[in-house]
Amino acid sequence: MNAKQPYLLTTQNLEVGYKKSRSIISVLSQVNVVLKQGELVCFMGPNGVGKSTLLRTISGVQAPLHGEVLINNHPVQKLSLNERAKFISIVLTERATNSNLSVYELIALGRYPYTNWSGNLDAQDKSKIDLAISLTKTESLLHQKLHTLSDGQLQKAMIARALAQDSDIMILDEPTAHLDLNNRLEVMHLLLNMAHTTGKSILVATHELDLAVQTADRLWLAGRKKSIIAGTPEDLVLNSEVEETFADEHISFDLNTGRFRMPNYSEKSVIVTGNGPGKRWTKHALERVGFKVLVGVEENVTNTKTPHVHVDPDAGGYCWKLTQNEAEGVYKTIEQLLDTLLTKK
Repeated sequence: MNAKQPYLLTTQNLEVGYKKSRSIISVLSQVNVVLKQGELVCFMGPNGVGKSTLLRTISGVQAPLHGEVLINNHPVQKLSLNERAKFISIVLTERATNSNLSVYELIALGRYPYTNWSGNLDAQDKSKIDLAISLTKTESLLHQKLHTLSDGQLQKAMIARALAQDSDIMILDEPTAHLDLNNRLEVMHLLLNMAHTTGKSILVATHELDLAVQTADRLWLAGRKKSIIAGTPEDLVLNSEVEETFADEHISFDLNTGRFRMPNYSEKSVIVTGNGPGKRWTKHALERVGFKVLVGVEENVTNTKTPHVHVDPDAGGYCWKLTQNEAEGVYKTIEQLLDTLLTKK
């Protein structure tokens, strides 16, 4: 990506909301954000803060309460439906209504803003379709009917359709919903690669914090401030904006792992020493079953009454040495270690 990227989308003092009975409910206000060319942005926040409302307003589906959305310096509300479709493509979580279409037919529908009423495809249309198929690696699916696809395959086909539309901006609402881990990773990395290789701006509304931090160029965070905080994932983690966005008195954010955790109410403690992944996963297992883990240095814990676990690499794996109540034991699995700690008082 270039160091200086033009803004494909900007919002100016945007306020969004909806009508309820005779009232107008404002959910987000003073929204001043941008989408740069060639970047993947993940839009996150707790349920009910207005993520879907903002996406609908940005895409021109509903009017703002105040302010403006500009796409390539054009007010989105002043664009015709056909013009808007050339600037923005949208991928929703709903399954395709005509499930008897083939994957190729679905992808070809992305060219509707450019074809005449007959839907005939010219050479340029077919070239855009072929590029979308190549980038999404859907070649093996082209002749399958949509109703035969798995959720992951269908999501890739829907992304290919949006890519064939060749809009400057792609907006996706929860594209990894209902997918397994492998497909979630594949879809997010596919979107990142598409943003960087095609120069499109891709905006994804998602609840997948770990995936967003791993893949997004920037985050938009919508929380209790009724506005949006934007920045790189790392900056927003380090300045506590991520934690504040999802703050809850029953949940804390672990800055070291980038994960949210439930509080530990246990008074049981254990000291863990050692190195490498084995130590990290031992700590994870002990905290999961309710221990407060103290990470120490081995030579400083020899005279303590607190149980001490030392993790050592072993041939083909690890072994765990437990010192407790002046007794020692060596274990070949974490399960054996936990059984001992949980049964001995």
